[in-house]
Amino acid sequence: MEPIDPKIQSRLIRDLEPVVAKELNRHIATTKDWYPHEYVPWSEGRTFAGPLNGDAWEAKDSKLTSVAQDSLVLNLMTEDNLPSYHTEIAISMGRDGAWGNWIGRWTAEEARHSIVLRDYLMATRGVDPNELEDLRMEHMQVGYQTPYENDMLHTVAYVSFQELATRISHRNTGKISNDPIAEAMLTRVALDENLHMLFYRNLLGAAIELEPNAALRAITDVVTNFQMPGAGMPGWGRKSVQIALAGIYDLQLHLEDVVNPVLRAWDVFNIEGLDANGEKARLELAAFLANAEVEVARFNEKRDSYFDRLAARGQDPIRLKTLADRKGE
Repeated sequence: MEPIDPKIQSRLIRDLEPVVAKELNRHIATTKDWYPHEYVPWSEGRTFAGPLNGDAWEAKDSKLTSVAQDSLVLNLMTEDNLPSYHTEIAISMGRDGAWGNWIGRWTAEEARHSIVLRDYLMATRGVDPNELEDLRMEHMQVGYQTPYENDMLHTVAYVSFQELATRISHRNTGKISNDPIAEAMLTRVALDENLHMLFYRNLLGAAIELEPNAALRAITDVVTNFQMPGAGMPGWGRKSVQIALAGIYDLQLHLEDVVNPVLRAWDVFNIEGLDANGEKARLELAAFLANAEVEVARFNEKRDSYFDRLAARGQDPIRLKTLADRKGE
């Protein structure tokens, strides 16, 4: 990753403030407030074991598939780290003027996501509550630190992709949950993520007009090194593999539904007037995307072989519920 000239960063923070204000006003006019408690089936809940002498959680209590449980846990753990995300974004963008107003609004909206996800899982006994709390404690104590510290341009580029990736993950988790209540809840959460993506995508689009070479370097760095903010949390490796096998979120979805649409919106391969550094960044981006297509084909082939082996043994724990198999429905 190549750092952006601090003078360019300072100039962009100043010159983009009117864009931040405009996008914040558009966002507030577009979004609709909602209430997490309205999406939770409270009547399904009952007291857990503990000081109130309720019933201990058992695996049979959950009506969710195992892969839906894994995905909901990862999504919730990611949302739980909001204090770290708020800190990182505030450091990179500043708390003054329209920037601070947006950060406050974004944080307040994002907080709804962890509220509704946890309340749903507790009311429906969707996952082991003790395990979930232990994971939360461990994950939040580690926190999250962006590799783009004090770098507004890289941060905005990152969240432009990350917000859309989170939307896809929430939406597809709902589809595979086998519970219409969970699907409605996650559809609502996904709508927030999409609106946040639009804010950041439009903001970076304005940055491209002002500083195309620096913006393209930031975009290339983010795309070629992208990781979800929850990467590294306890159980991430196993759960993320199962989620990819189930078609909730895999490299193909990442490229086709996240990276490519955002790059098209910025029209990065038709930006004119780039200097040598800008052209170098664009060539790196093109080469990475071409290689990623090869990786997609390789993963899909391995996934098909894996499912074929399971079917030959009479086992089919995931396939009947994968979104990949339902694309033609």
